[in-house]
Order: sequence, then C-alpha cells, then structure tokens
Amino acid sequence: MKLVKLLVVCGLFLATSCVSVKVASDYDSSTNFNEYKTYAFYKKGIDKADLSDLDKRRVLKAIEQELAAKGFTKSENPDILVNIFTKSANKVRVNNNNFGWGAWGLWSPWYWGAGWGWGAWGPWGFGADDYQVTHTIQGTLFIDLIDANKRELAWQGVGTSNLRAVEDTAKKEARIKTIVSEIMANYPPNAE
Repeated sequence: MKLVKLLVVCGLFLATSCVSVKVASDYDSSTNFNEYKTYAFYKKGIDKADLSDLDKRRVLKAIEQELAAKGFTKSENPDILVNIFTKSANKVRVNNNNFGWGAWGLWSPWYWGAGWGWGAWGPWGFGADDYQVTHTIQGTLFIDLIDANKRELAWQGVGTSNLRAVEDTAKKEARIKTIVSEIMANYPPNAE
C-alpha cells in the first residue's frame, strides 16, 4: 500500500502518451452552467490531494488553460470553486494460458490438472498451466466544479489511466495536459 501511495505522490499521471484515458462526468441537471464565468481554486481541498506539489501545479496550470479557453476568468469573488483529488489502485490481472494434448497429438482444452489425464480425442492426454500475472497501477483524477454561492457540487469530471514512471518532465507535463483536456472536454454538459 505504501508503494502505491509513493507512486501517486511522485506523480499521479506519469504515464506515457500512448496510454489511453477513460473519462466520465456527472453534473447537477438543475444547474444553469451559462451563469458561471469566474473561478478560483479551492485551496483547502487541493492541499489534501495526494500529489507532489510539482504535479499539483501542473494539473492546476492545465485546468487554468482549459477554463480560459472556455471563457472563464480567475476571480477573488468566483462563481465556481475548482477542486481536485486523486485515487489510485493496484490492479492485478492473472492470465491462465492452459493447454492440453490428446493421445493422438490433437489439442485438447479438457484435461485434469498438470500431468497425465483424459484427452478429448483419445483415452489419455496431458495438460499444463502457464500463469502470467501483471500488476498495473491505475490513477484517477477528479476535477470538481463547486457552485461558490450554494457550496454544492455542480459538475465533476473524472479521468482514469494506467500509470508508469516517466523521467522526462516535458512528457509528464504533456501527459497531464492531455488528461485534463480530455476530462474538461465534457464541460459544460451537453455542449455541442
């Protein structure tokens, strides 16, 4: 568990650019998103995000760029508060590549364990198991847009991707920008 947290702290989205991002969003359907024009970051929430300070700044910079492109301006008296948080999970995948041979040399998916057993096309056969175990760390970035007056969540975007350490800072920044861009593409909801 400590390893997972360490990898998240060292950089949530250190994945290479070839890894895909799964995105989703949810929102309050009674909200008029056209009323939101200004924003500020919700420092208390962002401080709790399980990211290094460098990666937090990268994520916030990418969010600023996306909001600016959507016509938002930063304000001391904002319409929305922007919060981020992260989660990570260690995914384990086990592949059983089993095989078997019948008495006449025909492939047989039916056998009894490793060693000799009954073949599908003959009285005797053998089979074996070949297990491959892979471990992947999957990171999730949540971007919350909170109505500043109501203090209620108005919109949430989520991006999930497999993580892998990247030494190149430029690649890391580009990857974070891509992830944030894909998440923010769903804002405002029902945008055409």
